[in-house]
Amino acid sequence: MKPLGPPVVVIEGLCSGFSTRGVRSIIHQDLNLSIARGEFLSIVGGSGNGKTVLLRQILGLEAPLRGTVTVLGEPAGELDRAGAASRVGMLFQHGALFTAFDVLDNIAFPLRELGVLPTDLIRDVAMVKMQMVGLDPSAAHKMPADLSGGMVKRVALARALVMDPPLLLLDEPTAGLDPDASDAFCTLLRSLHQELGLTVVMVTHDLDTIFELSTRVAVVADKHVIVDAPLREAIHFPHPFVQDFFLGERGQRAMEVLQPRTQDV
Repeated sequence: MKPLGPPVVVIEGLCSGFSTRGVRSIIHQDLNLSIARGEFLSIVGGSGNGKTVLLRQILGLEAPLRGTVTVLGEPAGELDRAGAASRVGMLFQHGALFTAFDVLDNIAFPLRELGVLPTDLIRDVAMVKMQMVGLDPSAAHKMPADLSGGMVKRVALARALVMDPPLLLLDEPTAGLDPDASDAFCTLLRSLHQELGLTVVMVTHDLDTIFELSTRVAVVADKHVIVDAPLREAIHFPHPFVQDFFLGERGQRAMEVLQPRTQDV
């Protein structure tokens, strides 16, 4: 799917880090990244390279030490004030469902918090989102403890989409799923990306998921984005992490399985 318009996310000159006992550790240094409308961008990198930190900064949950993060034309830190927070959906790695709420109330939670829709309409919208992510209506009153890992992911995805956001952020969306459930969830994500015209930003280390879904890959290493390109170009970038991650034994297996798709990237 080709990008459909101007950038949805623009990160310029980003410097971020944290302090421990007065010692500052820098995670990102002069990091730049632009994400166009309609893309499915995967952010990859080694452990500790700040991939999830980038998602939190796009959400406006963390402020950079220096540089700017602009989302949907607004500074990320001002999304709430600009009324744009509802235009960014977030799927957390482990779902982050409210354990005291049933499926329907978990999905409906953002709409209830908004407080502008009648109860019956909120219920109807939540039921539509359940159907959208492939959940049977009979699951509406199940509690999170009674759900399989795949169902938890689908409920969390329905909640992330309940406000019809144009931008969806995914943190390790297939983590913890068995191969069949992972494949099914990837198929769902690809379908929603295309049908809804979403811009999707995904952090994952799962090579099968990257090859299955990405229109572009941004590799974070050495405190910045070292390569930002379509998958077929990115996997051949001359950097030790890229070569080991994409062209090592695991990467070769994933490419063999998904060879027809990688040829089209």
